[in-house]
Amino acid sequence: MNHRHPRVTFGMIVLNGEPFTRYNLRALYPLAHQIIVVEGAAPGAATIATADGHSTDGTLQTLRDFKQFEDPEDKLTIVTAEDAGYPNGFWPGEKHEQSQAYAQRATGDYLWQVDVDEFYRPEDMQAILDALQADPTIAAISFKQIQFWGGFSSYVDSWYLHLDLPAIHRIFKWGKGYQYSTHRPPTVLTAEGVDTRTINWLSEEEMARRGIYLYHYSLVLPKQVIEKCEYYGKAAWAERAKAQEWAQEVFLALKHPYRVHNVYDYPGWLERFTGQHPPVIEALQRDLRSGELGLELRQTDDIEALLASRRYQLGRWALKVMAPWGRYLTPALWRYRLKGFSQNPVGYLTRIGKRLLPG
Repeated sequence: MNHRHPRVTFGMIVLNGEPFTRYNLRALYPLAHQIIVVEGAAPGAATIATADGHSTDGTLQTLRDFKQFEDPEDKLTIVTAEDAGYPNGFWPGEKHEQSQAYAQRATGDYLWQVDVDEFYRPEDMQAILDALQADPTIAAISFKQIQFWGGFSSYVDSWYLHLDLPAIHRIFKWGKGYQYSTHRPPTVLTAEGVDTRTINWLSEEEMARRGIYLYHYSLVLPKQVIEKCEYYGKAAWAERAKAQEWAQEVFLALKHPYRVHNVYDYPGWLERFTGQHPPVIEALQRDLRSGELGLELRQTDDIEALLASRRYQLGRWALKVMAPWGRYLTPALWRYRLKGFSQNPVGYLTRIGKRLLPG
C-alpha cells in the first residue's frame, strides 16, 4: 500500500455472504488501512439465520479463517452482536446499528462502505485513492452500479435504478466527532453535524464520467437471491410482500422479462455485459465452474435467447424511452394503467398505434 494515500477503513455488514466473503476481503486488503466486518442478523432476517443470529452458510468461520491465515498485517476486525452487548446474537433495528458498529471502530481518514457482493476494478480503486490524495477536500463519493443478473454475462436495468436509486453512496470523509447518521441512505455527518455530501461530493454522474462503477453481484446465484427475497418479503421497510414469488417466477423462470429487477413494481429489463470483471470475480467464476464451492449456478439459456430476441430489444428500447417520464407518473398510474406496457411494451404500443392511425 502507498502510505501517502489517505487511510481507508472499509466497513461491511454481512449475513450469509458466501461465496463472496473471502474474495471481497482479498480485493480490499492491499488498499486497506482497516477492514471492519459486522456479521449477523437483524430480527427481520431471523428466518435465514441461526437461532443465535449468525450466518447459516459458514460466513463467520470464513471470516475467522481469513483472520487467522490471510491477515498478516492485522487489518481485519470481526464484530458480532455479542461483541456489541447483545447476548442473544441478533442486532437490533434494521442495519442502522450494524453500520454504526463499524463506524464507531473506524480509525481511517475515510470510511468506505462495502456490501459483501460489491466489487470494484482494482485500477478504479487506485484512481479513487489518487483523487482523495490530490484533493483532501473531497468529503463523499457515490457510484452508479452495474447489477448482474442470473450470471456474469448479463445485468439488470430498471426505472427504479434511474428514478429512485440512481446513486449508491459509499465513501465518506471520516474524523474525530464524525457520525454515521443513517443506513438508508448511507449518511455521514461531520463533527459540526454537516452532511458530507453537501461539502465536496463526487457524484455518481461524475464517477461514471470517469468510467468508474460499482460492480454489484447481488442477483447472480439462486442461493443468494432466494435468501434475499425471503428477507425482503418479511422486512416491513422493503414493502415487497411478493418477493419470494418474484424469485420463483422471474429470477428462476423468467416469466416476466420486463419485471426483472427485484424491486418488481418498476419496469425493468436485461442487458448484455461486455466489459471486464474485477480479477477476484474472475477467480470466483473459475471456482464456481470447477465445483470447488459447491454452489448451484442458474442456467442462462433463457437469458441468452431473450437478449438475442429482436422483439425484446424493441421492448427494452421502449422502456428506456419512457424512463425519464416515469417520475411524473403516480404509482397508481404506472402500476395499473401502464401495467400492460411494462409487461409487453411492443404489444402495448402496437395496440395504441392501431387506435391512433386511420383505417
